[in-house]
Amino acid sequence: SVPLLRSSSSRKGAAAGATRMVAAAVVRASVCSWLVEMSAGAFVASTTRRVRPVASGRQAVEQQAQEQRVGEASRQAFNAVVQSTYARYPVTISRGSGCTLYDDEASKAYLDFVAGIATCCLGHGDRRLASAISEQIGRVHHVSNLYYIPEQGELAAWLVSKTRGASRAFFCNSGGEANEAAIKLALKYAVAERGVAKPIVLTAHGSFHGRTMATISATAQPKYHGPDGCWRIGGLFEHFDYNDVASARALFETHKGRIAAVLIEPIQGEGGVKPGDPAFFAELRALCDREGALLMIDEVQAGVGRTGRMWGHDHVLLEAPPDVVTCAKALGGGVPLGAMLCNARYDVFTPGDHATTYGGNPLACAAGLAVARAIDDDGLVENARDRGDQLLAGLARLRADYPDLVLDVRGRGLLLGLQLAKPLASQLVALCADNGLLLVPAGPSVLRFVPPLVVTEAQVDAALDILQLALADFALLHQDDLD
Repeated sequence: SVPLLRSSSSRKGAAAGATRMVAAAVVRASVCSWLVEMSAGAFVASTTRRVRPVASGRQAVEQQAQEQRVGEASRQAFNAVVQSTYARYPVTISRGSGCTLYDDEASKAYLDFVAGIATCCLGHGDRRLASAISEQIGRVHHVSNLYYIPEQGELAAWLVSKTRGASRAFFCNSGGEANEAAIKLALKYAVAERGVAKPIVLTAHGSFHGRTMATISATAQPKYHGPDGCWRIGGLFEHFDYNDVASARALFETHKGRIAAVLIEPIQGEGGVKPGDPAFFAELRALCDREGALLMIDEVQAGVGRTGRMWGHDHVLLEAPPDVVTCAKALGGGVPLGAMLCNARYDVFTPGDHATTYGGNPLACAAGLAVARAIDDDGLVENARDRGDQLLAGLARLRADYPDLVLDVRGRGLLLGLQLAKPLASQLVALCADNGLLLVPAGPSVLRFVPPLVVTEAQVDAALDILQLALADFALLHQDDLD
């Protein structure tokens, strides 16, 4: 037997490697059985269509080659007309059911632990969501915000009832737009109510707040700022180190009297799935109070139940609530919908200050209300907590099995990250996809796990089995990189 990873103690390493190889063989058989069942359409999908049955022998080889040719031709046609703003994996999604996605061109099924990047909280093909959208589009799907929209008012009432300190909502289409609205609100409050000249907003290094010019500037990761920082608005944002009290205090002291707000994630998602420290957030709350600045929490990825509580900040702001909360992604269950919530004290927008064509229209809010009812009726927040505990424990076991490969496991609920020893996350994500599990990186070294909130215990076990198989293969493929 040969150890999967080299060890300073050859006898101990060989024994550990042999154990892992036996375990991987067992898991491989289990995973192959799961993939055959899924690809053969043994699990009922939300449509009568089926993935073609799995062939065998020469027929299987010919079928696979034909599928690869068809898939490659389809992707080439796509690339000819769509801009290359994404590094896409060679997977073409045809349909979905629950936590499973299907690539009919390749006769393949995938366990989806991406969920549109923490967006499809009800999974795929959810009947409640489909019915709500269908019924709403049959009545009225869009009107201007110049008129009263009952669905918008109902969703706003639900959101403020679930959010400590919130009184009112502004609706938009995405997380970037929600954060843009929050930034504008904070700047107006600073200038109009506090008389601040040249106000600034503070954010954390490693943050991600969106793709608009303002939110990219708020995002303290230079890789998003364009060549020579050409997309960054200078002079509007300053940055401190996440979870570092001394760094935040120093910045407040340096810019005393100019700080309009702090905008921060309760768990940094794109920054590597880094949970916030309650002591740090308590200090931010105190610093903002002394300055008169707004504490604004970006819940775009962590919010709407994903962390096992309604909001990510419910884990870190244990006493005083935030002044502004932004959300999107899961709020519409995959239908474009975002919101910015604020306390009435800071609701300084007046007609003409901020607007949106589509934000909060009847169709989007019908989707949001379907998500709200599922959250309330189906125990999805509790499921996120329980399945998150299960997934975290399983990832911790894999870390123990592969200590040279996996450095850390962290996160809350169903927003979890597995940090590798080397910046090889994209390669491992691709290997997991080859084995039927969809994941997404969170930076160069971290695998992110953000499945739908409806994920089951059996599906979490299946994902862990596939990951174990992928890690075993990955360790062999990248032995030299890991030394």
